[in-house]
Amino acid sequence: MASAAAPASAIPAEPQPLSGVRLIAAAFALALANFVVVLDTTIANVSVPHIAGGLAVSPTQGTWVITSYAVADAISVPLTGWLAMRFGTVRWFLISIIGFGIFSFLCGVSRTLDALIIFRILQGLSGGPLMPLTQVLLLRIFPKEKAGVGIAIWAMTTTSAPILGPILGGWISDNWNWPWIFFINLPVVAICAFGVASLLGPFETKREKARIDTVGLVLLVLSVGVFQLMLDTGREHDWFESGWIVTLAIVSAISFVAFVIWELTDANPVVDLRVFRFRGFSFSTLAISLGFGAFIAQVVLTPLWAQQVAGYTATETGRIVGWIGVFAVLLSPLAAGTIGKFDIRLSITGGIVWMAFVSVLRADWTADADYWTLALPHVLQGMGMPFFFVGLTALALSSVPLKDQTSAAGMMSFLRTLSGAIGTAVATTAWDDQSRVARSELASNLNDAGGTMDLLQSAAGLTLEQARAAIERLVEVQAMTIGVVHLFLATGVVFLIAAASVWFAPLPKEVSMGAGGH
Repeated sequence: MASAAAPASAIPAEPQPLSGVRLIAAAFALALANFVVVLDTTIANVSVPHIAGGLAVSPTQGTWVITSYAVADAISVPLTGWLAMRFGTVRWFLISIIGFGIFSFLCGVSRTLDALIIFRILQGLSGGPLMPLTQVLLLRIFPKEKAGVGIAIWAMTTTSAPILGPILGGWISDNWNWPWIFFINLPVVAICAFGVASLLGPFETKREKARIDTVGLVLLVLSVGVFQLMLDTGREHDWFESGWIVTLAIVSAISFVAFVIWELTDANPVVDLRVFRFRGFSFSTLAISLGFGAFIAQVVLTPLWAQQVAGYTATETGRIVGWIGVFAVLLSPLAAGTIGKFDIRLSITGGIVWMAFVSVLRADWTADADYWTLALPHVLQGMGMPFFFVGLTALALSSVPLKDQTSAAGMMSFLRTLSGAIGTAVATTAWDDQSRVARSELASNLNDAGGTMDLLQSAAGLTLEQARAAIERLVEVQAMTIGVVHLFLATGVVFLIAAASVWFAPLPKEVSMGAGGH
């Protein structure tokens, strides 16, 4: 790293792209870094019941492990540009990846939920900048005529990692122990750090003492963090019947309004809200935020329901959710190839409506559903995902001038990640509420419960308490299934709203992935 520490004057303005084995090794290290950071957004999804059991907390509380990482990841993304300018792109990459590894280890050795959440937040703050940094560095190490290969590598790891996360997380939870979903990051971090430090020193950027929008950053962290805390703890405190929740809501609202006013008036904002003046970007970002929130809600609810209610193991659940990746990866080149050939809003709408249709297919799920009944919607959902994600990204970035595309890409990444965290919190809370309502209705409409208990005692040899527990479990299973089905239908409605909002975005003169897009 001697070159990384060299004076700015000694750093070449345009280092020569890599070639041969050095290019392959450097691209592998960067792609692997992007892969592991994105992987950690979903690897814990199917492991929540294991984590909750190991830490003696409820599964709902266990989902904080997911949301805390996602929120921290989202908050750190807008800071990437300033951090790279202040410390150097390669230097900050190494700081981020090493920090990610340290906090991954501390997550694995945590023995309380509070400690795990703190280290997941720090892990997310470290990992957030790595996604945009890997994209920038991949573009720099490839020759210009092969820049598309670098973007393809980045896109492939970004698409495949969240899909492989549940599969790997489930297998580790069932065959090893949940801390290993964090420990496996350590050798990956070592490989990435060594590869980048050895090969990318010449690509270090000039360091500048740029001003940081401290007030905007504090308001951003306060508004987003308090809002997420309100979502995560609302159910336990009976929502707005609690003074604590009311206080959180007021603090979040005031700090958010102050954040918007400050960012719109500051000369060097931490988040450039001015990009929302472009109507195409605004409605495209609204659509991708709504759609991604609904998608993540489904990805989180399915493993929880399958393990708690349907009796599937974490490994089996990972294999169910992992089917999303088959067509998502295979059809991504097709989705990218259609860009600019016809009105892209048509393919985007088709992809989102298809995902809404697949949400309705989940309404037929029952507690005794077989593997393929649960897997088929995930197979089909992957067909719509590339047209949704790739198409909306292209439409959003093509709706802003080239000079604003970097800010637009960062803002879209921030809101997409944040919407996933909000979708997780809202879905798990709403599932609990829906299940409670269904349980009450089922319990009050049981037919001949006494006769059933007598039959269980006489025919099955159960005691009175065992018979009562069997009926309670039956009611609980059906109530939780009804609750999750209602939420799947609700996510279908959200998808339709997202599809409709696309048509409020005017079609740009030219649609492409943009200089700063992905």
